[in-house]
Amino acid sequence: MNKQGVTLYLHVHQPWRVQRYTVFDTASRHDYFLPDGLAEHDNQTIFKKVADKSYRPMNRLLEQLLNEQPEFRLSLSITGVFIEQAQQWAPDVLESFRRMVQTGRVEIVAETYYHSLSFFYSRSEFEAQVESHRQKIREVFGVEVSAFRNTELAYNDELAAWAEQAGFSTIITEGWDSFLGWRSPNFVYTPANTEHIRLLLKNYRLSDDIAFRFSNKSWNDYPLTSEKYIGWLTDSLADGAQTVNLFMDYETFGEHQWANTGIFEFFGEFVKDWLAHEERTFYTISEAAWRNEPQGSLSVPSVVTWADRERDLSAWMGNSLQREALRYLYSLEKTVLDSEDIDIISDWRHMQLSDHVYYMSTKQSEDGTVHQYFSPYKSPYDAFLYYMNALHDIRYRAIEASRKLSS
Repeated sequence: MNKQGVTLYLHVHQPWRVQRYTVFDTASRHDYFLPDGLAEHDNQTIFKKVADKSYRPMNRLLEQLLNEQPEFRLSLSITGVFIEQAQQWAPDVLESFRRMVQTGRVEIVAETYYHSLSFFYSRSEFEAQVESHRQKIREVFGVEVSAFRNTELAYNDELAAWAEQAGFSTIITEGWDSFLGWRSPNFVYTPANTEHIRLLLKNYRLSDDIAFRFSNKSWNDYPLTSEKYIGWLTDSLADGAQTVNLFMDYETFGEHQWANTGIFEFFGEFVKDWLAHEERTFYTISEAAWRNEPQGSLSVPSVVTWADRERDLSAWMGNSLQREALRYLYSLEKTVLDSEDIDIISDWRHMQLSDHVYYMSTKQSEDGTVHQYFSPYKSPYDAFLYYMNALHDIRYRAIEASRKLSS
């Protein structure tokens, strides 16, 4: 009989933010992501700040837990663009991740290199990015990936079929009520119309208790203690449930929930208290999926994500600014690739980060507040204008490069 399992998955990502890039800059300068004189919005400054607040202290804690708790395991997805920045500005952070992976108890999950929504716009570009990410993980960490997550956990039946065909054994997404119905996210499933791939679902309630509600003093269950949280986990694993899947951003620890909230102390205590009982364990994503038998087939015909109240793609495609930006971005694919210019292609792919259109959201209420919190821009319209100006410059450069090739 399997132990009561928690599957912990943390997503590690930092975007490149487009600087203030005006129409007068097009065709004259091409430094879209360099510092723009606003220190608080400088990519390097932001990365170093988050490294001090989140990556370094959380890595130290995880390494300590891995050393002290033989049953502790977790899974990470680390974007290619995060690795690029860490190599430049925080190589010690990357080395710490390497040490964790070398324990054999930290699984790296595959994804798109550029944290893009390319699956929904260009299948060839999507596959190229997944392969680039696979190669980067092999190069940096010396491991092969077998589990897959799409950007923002965006998922549907079509993606699951693709992942199976691509050779992945496990895929993950949000355990959202609209398609789960009476079923529980605490079981392993088989995606509809597949045979050899398994599906794990985020338990969003228990994940969000840590990721979003932990420091909210108006929350009825504040303060969250290890004892209280373990009680909820135990209740969730009653009646034969197989695993509670806790999926969240890595920056939950130290950046979204600051150190002074007690988040690091809570997490360390929770792991130790959970593993104080022999019948409990932690799984990696692949272990959870393949040590437990699937409890039936699950169909997700419409796209689900882990963002905003709708849990759909509206965080990135919800208004005309976002849709036009994405349409124009992917309309440049042939023009850019035909240029055969490595720098131009790289810049175009960095413009595919889903974060760029996330900053263009015009949502209101709680979702709008979250979008504004992450955005370095004064308004969604500024985000759109700087982005589109940069794309126009990329188009100009690509056309010029193609002319030189043909001359």
